[in-house]
Amino acid sequence: MYRLLTYNVHRCIGTDGKLSPGRIAEVIAAAEPDVVALQELDVRRARTGHIDQAEEIAGRLGMEMHFHPSMRVFEELYGDAILTPQPSRLVRAGPLPGLASRPQLEPRGALWVAVELGGQECGVVNTHLGLRGAERSAQVEALLGPDWLGAGPNDPCMVVGDLNALRWSRAYRRLAARFSDAQCGAARRPRATFPSCLPLLRLDHIFTSPSIQVLRTDTLRTPVARRASDHLPLLIEFGVRPAAVRQAGGAA
Repeated sequence: MYRLLTYNVHRCIGTDGKLSPGRIAEVIAAAEPDVVALQELDVRRARTGHIDQAEEIAGRLGMEMHFHPSMRVFEELYGDAILTPQPSRLVRAGPLPGLASRPQLEPRGALWVAVELGGQECGVVNTHLGLRGAERSAQVEALLGPDWLGAGPNDPCMVVGDLNALRWSRAYRRLAARFSDAQCGAARRPRATFPSCLPLLRLDHIFTSPSIQVLRTDTLRTPVARRASDHLPLLIEFGVRPAAVRQAGGAA
């Protein structure tokens, strides 16, 4: 069994206004994850004290880190990261499309890392989609297209992050047609992740390919987690079917 956690850390600024990468690391450590996907990280930005938040959190957790900046202003970066203590390699990192009619919108990107779990690689694609429906749809189409997941068979694989998408949205439905929503299996009640103080919206998601067996999903709702960010972390416990079993199933 393995654990993956996805978490929008809101620049490590909590609902109490406190800036604390250490507190974010404390929340993550309590879940004992094998893979961590983080969104909204500041790296060397003046507004958060020039701290490399991705590096600091990874160091506190004793994990290796892959970071992709969706936004860059000189030496200041802002983006997403994947952390893991397991062997891993970068598959792809890059921008996602915005709207030509709205060039002022925040740039978005995605980070794809292959993590070795039980002797086989599992792909993890971490992203933070835009706030407008048309923007999110374009970004999902790019992720499912030939430059990303459409380039070939990608199983086992998970698409995770703050998708800013509710269940009836076009972006959500497009992803759900290709992958399974980890929170929507039998005997699982989907939990909202935003806002952390009183969660009402399910904005953070984990989508899984057929070889991922979802065992449990939950949000971390401890008092520290409710304060550390404006989102709650979403946790999944899962297994991965061995390659031999997958190949036998495909030949049947």
